[in-house]
Parts: sequence; C-alpha cells; structure tokens
Amino acid sequence: MRVLVLVLLLAGCNPVARISANATAIRNEAGALIDHGNAIGDQVVVEGATRIDEHAAAIHGDIPSVQAVTPAWLSTLQWWGIAVAVAGVAFVLWQSGAFTAVRIAIGWLPRRKVAAAELAVSTLDPSRPEGDRELVAALRADPEFDAAFKRAKGRRKTQA
Repeated sequence: MRVLVLVLLLAGCNPVARISANATAIRNEAGALIDHGNAIGDQVVVEGATRIDEHAAAIHGDIPSVQAVTPAWLSTLQWWGIAVAVAGVAFVLWQSGAFTAVRIAIGWLPRRKVAAAELAVSTLDPSRPEGDRELVAALRADPEFDAAFKRAKGRRKTQA
C-alpha cells in the first residue's frame, strides 16, 4: 500500500512546478537576507544575497524552456493501472449481470438460449410433438444448468 501511495505521489509531482516553487522560495530567502544585511549594515551579506536573488531570477527566466518528461516506467505503470481498472470494471459488470442486460437490450442472444426458448414454446403448444424430455435435454446442453440439474437430481434421490 505504501508503494502505491509513493508511486501516486511521484506521478503527481511536476518537476517544473517544483523548480519554480524552489526558485521562488530562494528569492524570498534572498530578499529577507538583503533586508537583514541592510538593517545591520553588512554589505557582504547584501551583495551575496543579491547574487543569489539574480541566480534565482535567472532560473525563473529559464523555466519556460524546461519540459517535464514522464519516465518510461511511470508511463508504463499508468497504462497498466488503467488496464487493471478497466478489467476490474468489466469483471464487476459481468458478475452483476449488467452485461446480460445490455445483450438482451440490443437483441444479442446466444444461439443455444434461443434454441431452448423455441423448444419451450413448442412444448407449450399442444399441436406440436415436442415434449418435456426434449426441453430438459436442450436445457441440459448448458453446462451450468446440467450441473445444477445433476445436483437437484442427487438431492431428490437422497430424500426418497
């Protein structure tokens, strides 16, 4: 967890902004030193603080030409994070049944389910020869239904 927080902090740190903030802090400190040197009458401190302030001002002048570059490993890590997040959302939607609702809404139904539904409709029609056994056989073609069917059949045998 600490590694994740560290990576997120590194991803959020803009080096150009840090350089600018540090240069501003140096200029503020140099200004305070100039004021202090003038107050005590020490020209060496004032001259040194003035040079520091000029160098920090030059840094501010160079900042527009500095470009922040994201390291390749961090860019790769960001893409992996996005991929894991997308896979997680897809997994949650799949397990919650939301993808099934979308498939039904657009009419994209599995061929096996459509065939079972057609057989069920035929089973309910008295003029058709299909019976309950054909419907059960069609439903048992689905591996999940077949496993549940076998479990229910086993329970029924143990109850009898």
